[in-house]
Amino acid sequence: MKKIFIACVVCLTFLSGTSLFAQSTLSSPAQFLGYAIGERFTPHHRVLAYAEQIARQAPNRIKVIPYGTTYEGRQLAVVAIGTEANMARLEEIRTDNLRRIGMLPGKPSGKTMPTIQWLSYNVHGNEAVSSEAFMDVLYGLLEPGKASSQFTVSPKILETSIVILDPGLNPDGHDRYVNWYNQMQGRVADPTPFSREHSEPWPGGRYTHYYFDPNRDWAWQTQEITQQRMALYQQWMPHLHGDFHEMAVESPYYFAPSAKPYHEDITPFQRQFQGIVGEYCSRYFDKNNWLYYTRERFDLFYPSYGDTYPTYNGAIGMTYEQGGSGRAGLAIRKVDGDTLTLRQRIDHHVAASFATLESVADRSAEVVKEFGQFFDKAQATPVGLYKTYVVKSGGDEGKLSALRQLLDRNNIRYGVAGKTQTISGGTAAKGKSSGTSAGVYNYMTQSNEKSVSVEEQDLVISAHQPKSTLLKILFEPKSMLEDSVTYDITAWSLPYAYGLQTYGLTNRIDPAAMSAKPTSTTTISTTTPPYAYLARWQSMPSVQLLAGLLKKKIRVRSAEKPFELNGQQYDAGTLLITRAGNERLGNQFDAVVKQEALSLGVTLMPVTTGFVTKGSDFGSDFVMALKAPRVAVVSGEGTVATSVGEVWHYFDQELKYPISMVNGADLGSVDWKQLDVLVLANGYAYSRLINERTLTAIRDWIRGGGKLIVMERAAAAFVGKEGFDLKEKDDKGEQDKAKGKKALALTDSLKTYAARERSAVSDETPGSIYRLNLDTTHPLSFGLSGGYYTLVQEAHSYDMLKDGWNVGYLKDSNLVAGFAGTNAKEKLKQTLAIGVQDLGRGQVIYLADNPLFRGFWYSGKLLFGNAVFMSGN
Repeated sequence: MKKIFIACVVCLTFLSGTSLFAQSTLSSPAQFLGYAIGERFTPHHRVLAYAEQIARQAPNRIKVIPYGTTYEGRQLAVVAIGTEANMARLEEIRTDNLRRIGMLPGKPSGKTMPTIQWLSYNVHGNEAVSSEAFMDVLYGLLEPGKASSQFTVSPKILETSIVILDPGLNPDGHDRYVNWYNQMQGRVADPTPFSREHSEPWPGGRYTHYYFDPNRDWAWQTQEITQQRMALYQQWMPHLHGDFHEMAVESPYYFAPSAKPYHEDITPFQRQFQGIVGEYCSRYFDKNNWLYYTRERFDLFYPSYGDTYPTYNGAIGMTYEQGGSGRAGLAIRKVDGDTLTLRQRIDHHVAASFATLESVADRSAEVVKEFGQFFDKAQATPVGLYKTYVVKSGGDEGKLSALRQLLDRNNIRYGVAGKTQTISGGTAAKGKSSGTSAGVYNYMTQSNEKSVSVEEQDLVISAHQPKSTLLKILFEPKSMLEDSVTYDITAWSLPYAYGLQTYGLTNRIDPAAMSAKPTSTTTISTTTPPYAYLARWQSMPSVQLLAGLLKKKIRVRSAEKPFELNGQQYDAGTLLITRAGNERLGNQFDAVVKQEALSLGVTLMPVTTGFVTKGSDFGSDFVMALKAPRVAVVSGEGTVATSVGEVWHYFDQELKYPISMVNGADLGSVDWKQLDVLVLANGYAYSRLINERTLTAIRDWIRGGGKLIVMERAAAAFVGKEGFDLKEKDDKGEQDKAKGKKALALTDSLKTYAARERSAVSDETPGSIYRLNLDTTHPLSFGLSGGYYTLVQEAHSYDMLKDGWNVGYLKDSNLVAGFAGTNAKEKLKQTLAIGVQDLGRGQVIYLADNPLFRGFWYSGKLLFGNAVFMSGN
């Protein structure tokens, strides 16, 4: 009997031990995938499936959190990892964090707060090493010492932190690359740099479905993947965010500390922690004799990156860069003769991931404390000179609505004035400013005033709120640069991007709560059907209304001149949706027009007559009949994918208007009779794409009534070409002026090799804001009577058109914000920025700058709509 009992105990012990062993042993990536990490690239759905498998095996230590889908239908998800104790109170940890920083009402529970560390992989799809590294990091955190990279993982990470891992921020781009590469590779990887597997075709996997760069979209949130991810980010507000990338093949690894410039509002603690992370990473890299560098190229300035945006939201934000990118594939031979493998690249990212997590784990309490103090200060003593921003309503609900949407997505609080009043600017705050002084700062005039008159529905944004640092940075009229060599644009101020009259006040004004307003109104009731509906031409909803009506085959007219009717003033561009010409719709006419306006929040004004008090009557020759144009944009090799994508997204997602994407190589076979508008977005090889035969066809098509819109460098392809009037400025005059100055000794002007990068910026204007001088009577500037600010990325230098229309141009002192080199400033004086050339019955529209830049330059969307729908009618 005793033997039987002992046998049962042994049996139960064995079964129990087997069960425990099964529960504690997780599938390695190799066991799940059927191949070792680094042997091939893994499609996004398999990466997610691995995370889901681990979640099933360790449900008390990991949670998969879906947060959306991409344009192409791929799943977006993060995984949260922690100890069993912390995962059991995961929601409490999340809400405690938000309550501590004022993003949720109430007080935190008072329990120990772990840090929330968030690592993001594969924001650029063809930097595909990141998603492979994710699987190793996930496995290594849950099974310390068993990751294929064989790094020893500190148990302190999960004891002190909730770790959130995003395996792929850009699954559409990732799979575009992975599917292509897996088709190109053979049984053995070919490291020869010129082999086909190292030459990814246009547009590459770097970008999203619409060819946007999601790494530059954190603040603007124009893309669906960014919008969904940032909604989740705002629900967690992590203490640390690490952003993992790849760069050129020959580059060694990069990690923090970042290069200058640092934005002035980055705190001393955040600056200090950049160095701490660098020290921890260097230990791993030194131990393995890996090359790396710090403090170069990648700065902390532009606010919409995966390192800066978290930093401006109180976190410790970092970028990590591994040499390789889309070119490296599974293996590539470098210039020094060494072969860089995918496995090596993975190891580097895994090491940097663990090192970063450890750096925070060792200082968890300090990090949580500093994070809370960042938001305490934000609410009590916010940074910056201005404590309140007043945005005038100006009767353009479209602009205000778009700005409010951006503020909402960034969890920036606002309200309205609540009553008509005059507000003074108060006393200047002590400390740093952004190049302005006390009082009321008028963004549009770049000057200080004593007071501002505020209307009831004007937007009021107080800086005394948790997100005040981000608010200040997004609204700062002039960003302070501590170094002129920077990685991205140097100006982005929202009042200029949206074209909204804005004031900065040095005193605090608390806004009133907004009341719900109808999204659309139709004023003046009539007993009989109206003669026409009028819609003011103001901002993007006006363009969307026109596009929607034209798509429904409703005929629309537009006033070429201002007019007055029923005591109301209407500007040029006002849409006249007349019953005349739309008789075939019968009684459906009113319902269709009203529904379209209602869906867009556009106010309609029904009128009973076409006889105006002042201006041109509705049947005048000065009222344009607008057509539904057939539009195409050139894409493919030789064009800049992001610029093409911005045009595609504009029509497909924002206007929901049909557009044809035409490969540049196929321009010679286009049936020009089926096309009304051709858009050439930015590109570097149009001279190659458009040969003499194609150029002749395009010229004949324009003369027959076609409209060519050329943007940025695409315009340069037509300089000096027969039939095209665009010319570059002759700099002889400037040279003559220079000769008149006192000659310097040759040795006084010699350059040094070490200063070559800094010398080069004298010719650059990296994303500077300029105010254009506009001909507001031309249809291309309809709706822009309040002025237009353009973002100049390249110092173009075009002569004024002698026989065309110089709609937008720069005089001598149009720079508003951002850095522009000495030579660039000179080039941009007396320069054409927007021009229209009549050619036969058609037009050529020259846009030297990109009005659709990254989808966030809101006022440019109206300008581009004018180019497509208004100009030339």
